[in-house]
Amino acid sequence: MTTALDTAMAPDRAEPAARSGVSLTDLWLLLTTTIWGANYAVVKYGTDHMNALAFNGARILMATLAFGVLAVVQRRRSDARRIARRDVLLLLALGVLGNCVYQTLFAEGVAHTRAGNAALLLAASPALIAVLGRWLGIEHVGARGYAGVALSMVGIALVVLGGAVHEAAGASLTGDSIVVAAAVCWAVYTVLLEPITHRVSLIDLSALTLVGGMIPLLVVSAPAFAATSWGSLSARLWGAMAFAGIGSLVIGYLGWYRGVRVLGPTRTAIYSNLQPLIALGVAWMLLPAETPTVWQGAGAVTIIAGVVLTRA
Repeated sequence: MTTALDTAMAPDRAEPAARSGVSLTDLWLLLTTTIWGANYAVVKYGTDHMNALAFNGARILMATLAFGVLAVVQRRRSDARRIARRDVLLLLALGVLGNCVYQTLFAEGVAHTRAGNAALLLAASPALIAVLGRWLGIEHVGARGYAGVALSMVGIALVVLGGAVHEAAGASLTGDSIVVAAAVCWAVYTVLLEPITHRVSLIDLSALTLVGGMIPLLVVSAPAFAATSWGSLSARLWGAMAFAGIGSLVIGYLGWYRGVRVLGPTRTAIYSNLQPLIALGVAWMLLPAETPTVWQGAGAVTIIAGVVLTRA
């Protein structure tokens, strides 16, 4: 019996990209979306209680070490593939964009705005990914796929409009701008990564991109690391770092990269439109003042309809 981890280790065992309906990949992407949706509130909590660069650097380091262990285990398998030097260099370079630039912008953006705002703004990435993929000739998006993206974006607009009608404190133009820049970085990273996902196992891919991002990130984060009193951090903060590192970056990245390889960048990215709903729901549970509105409910229905249409 082939497990999900076996499929992640062996790129030749992936499901056909043209498969329709609900698959194991869809279920994994739903889990990834749930983790990433909750991650906004977790990162917001962490960056509210410690330096954003130190928090981000610590979670990246946790994820890199975890994938390093998985990569060593994979290398011991008799059927483990050798990675071409060109792919190693490409993954390390892309890691700088995806796991240094993007992750830094993400953490800093969330630290300077509301978690819900960040989730809503990053939900624009599927449209960016679809356009970039078409421009670069990496992916051909059909009419149904574009209709699903458009419907989901209408849902995002409804949620944003609901937020504008019920204006809340804590949002920052600077923070929102940083998150928009992060969305662009993530879109470029996802599209450029897609061809390599067919040649390299997901664990090797994750480990190399994290190493590529971790090296410059630790240099940038060094002063914040030195200024942080790690021994005095609460168990909640360590738990937040573990969730944002192991949960979001290890489990989440395996699900995301598998989706990019099996479903393609656009169909995978459409799942990120569910993240604002989860992020707003978590914020509602933790922050009583953030009561969902009729606008947000209408947006939620539209977003889910867009996901269903894209995967039909």
